[in-house]
Amino acid sequence: MAYLFTSESVSEGHPDKIADQISDALIDNFLAFDPNSKVACETLVTTGQVILAGEVKSKTYLDVQEIAREVIRKIGYNKSEYMFDANSCGILSAIHEQSSDINQGVDKINPEDQGAGDQGMMFGYATNETEDYMPLALDLSHKLLQELAVIRRENTEITYLRPDAKSQVTLEYDNDNKPVRIDAIVISTQHDDFDEESKMLAKIKSDLVGILIPRIITNNPQYAHLFNDKIEYHINPTGKFVIGGPHGDTGLTGRKIIVDTYGGKGAHGGGAFSGKDPSKVDRSAAYATRHIAKNLVAAGVADEILVQVSYAIGVAKPMGIYVNTYGTSKLSITDGQIAKKVEELFDMRPYFIEQRLKLRNPIYSETAAYGHMGRTPRTVTKEFTNPYGDTKTVTVELFTWEKLDFVEQVKTAFGI
Repeated sequence: MAYLFTSESVSEGHPDKIADQISDALIDNFLAFDPNSKVACETLVTTGQVILAGEVKSKTYLDVQEIAREVIRKIGYNKSEYMFDANSCGILSAIHEQSSDINQGVDKINPEDQGAGDQGMMFGYATNETEDYMPLALDLSHKLLQELAVIRRENTEITYLRPDAKSQVTLEYDNDNKPVRIDAIVISTQHDDFDEESKMLAKIKSDLVGILIPRIITNNPQYAHLFNDKIEYHINPTGKFVIGGPHGDTGLTGRKIIVDTYGGKGAHGGGAFSGKDPSKVDRSAAYATRHIAKNLVAAGVADEILVQVSYAIGVAKPMGIYVNTYGTSKLSITDGQIAKKVEELFDMRPYFIEQRLKLRNPIYSETAAYGHMGRTPRTVTKEFTNPYGDTKTVTVELFTWEKLDFVEQVKTAFGI
């Protein structure tokens, strides 16, 4: 039976995403100067105020206030009329040392015995309905806001945009679970004040449908067939959206975990990613299960795969690995047997996840907006400076969990 499915995304200027980006910037700076840092950092943003809290065990010292200001500045909150300005907002740090009770379960004499930083279950998901093996509705939702941010920074075709925005895409699927058309698009974008609200709404809708959507189609020709003249557009459906960002809504680290992952497809274990170093399996094992699911789908094991792993705090070996192919498996074995082979192919102990995916590097700022999954792996050089004037230049691989580097091993293991 045909059905509709919806996913949403939020921009880098959304309050929750500001918080995520600050938390991950702190992670990167700690790891740049001390790769063995243990960090769990939460951020709260509200009108003119940033509050940092969390636990850290590290050999380095950072100017956390300046790091936070630089993130806010880069996002685009640099005007006093936004009521949240990088140069003038207050920043309070309540970061303290990590609990020794927790640390004793993680740090071990033999690094390979490193225990999980917490209990819990993590999920990875992949589907072949897009080139990046991501759910289509979420992929489109992200792309709408990424392009909107490009237009905002260009400040030529549309000159009134402010950083805060949300998107939502509803797709129609056919009886074979294949997406056939976009049914509805919702975009709410913060903007400068207008003299007349009715003209403002008409102008914003005209610009987004007439400028943003054609750019999305041009830049993503693989999705052009999904756009049609029956799409229902809801552009700033509540009307005026001048008050936004942290002045319009308090933001917290870890409140956009579905946007960060699969847009409601697959499953989620409940743990947030941003602000956590890779000893926290909420983050590292979620990346590892995505890596597994993507390589399995790319190898032809199934059209759609969900992988779950679970841990006990302080214990290295996972409690179990679960695989669900949703009836799309191309193999003559059960999902349980697939899970057994996955366990043999991928060492899911925390230390080996960190090593395999190179997670003890400053690679996390780039993950904190527009999704942690489905991104393009690439190598970049980054520079960090501490309060003593020391500069650290590092070359790192981003989004290693998106690499299709296990496809041949998977094919060999499954006889594909």
